[in-house]
Amino acid sequence: MTGFAHVGPAEALAALTYPGLIDALADAFAAGRIEAPLRGHYPMPDGAGATNIFLVMPAYEPGAFTGVKLVTVAPGNPGRGLDSVIGLYVLFDATTGAPLLSVDGSAVTVRRTPAASALAARYLSRPDAETLLVVGAGKLARHVVEAYRTVRPTLRRVLIWNRNAEKAAALAAELGIEAAPDLETAIRAADIVSAITMSKTPLIRGAWLKPGTHVDLIGGFTPEMREADDAAVTRASLFVDTREGALHEAGDLADPIARGVISPADVKADLADLVTGRHPGRRSADEITLFKSVGTALEDLAAAAYLYKVRPS
Repeated sequence: MTGFAHVGPAEALAALTYPGLIDALADAFAAGRIEAPLRGHYPMPDGAGATNIFLVMPAYEPGAFTGVKLVTVAPGNPGRGLDSVIGLYVLFDATTGAPLLSVDGSAVTVRRTPAASALAARYLSRPDAETLLVVGAGKLARHVVEAYRTVRPTLRRVLIWNRNAEKAAALAAELGIEAAPDLETAIRAADIVSAITMSKTPLIRGAWLKPGTHVDLIGGFTPEMREADDAAVTRASLFVDTREGALHEAGDLADPIARGVISPADVKADLADLVTGRHPGRRSADEITLFKSVGTALEDLAAAAYLYKVRPS
């Protein structure tokens, strides 16, 4: 493909399909060639009484691609009828520096984020998992369901819970899944629990997890956010997308580490360890596993490069 193009959200979502994207992420983590510095994280008042977070996420693969995602997380946007996460991704040729394409950043994010969790679930969830619970009914929820169904075709039941029960019911009806009226009951029934909230107080209690559950924490991306309590973190075998990001930015790990509840050494492996076989992942049917992701620019670059390769000329 020659020339520079902008790829809108509809085209990007259509091209970034599972399982191709999941495999592209696996290849990127296994190759270990993409460099992804910690993202720039800048609080910025929105002028209306709230604070937005502006994220700058660069990455590069020598001899291949360079890219950067520019993202604004605006908590007030739902009240404006807008997505809370808005951004742009720009992909460059790493050798010449020539821009190759720009793409809607939200489309990249809502695809690559569940793809990373689904990739982890290949190694960490039970192969016979039948019940998935999604905690949170925001924009990512439908993509999480699709990604998990790709790697675990054994799923026969999908539940969704949200603080706003009407929102959960509406999305459940749209997707043909079940709205869960009670979070504890739903967690106790689930083989996989995927949380996609920005909660600052734990929603997932370790006491509610049955043996063999896989917990996937997606939503929290600052040290102040917690989706799971200390009991969940201490009961589970811990895994992360990247140690550097998750141990510093994820409240679900950074907070209990700071208080001495766990230590960095308790993290068994990251995605690179899993896809290369340096760690086998789940070791028994009864093991409780927990995967914490905060997102990494490696995933964005891998997704944008995959889009560039599969997009028609």
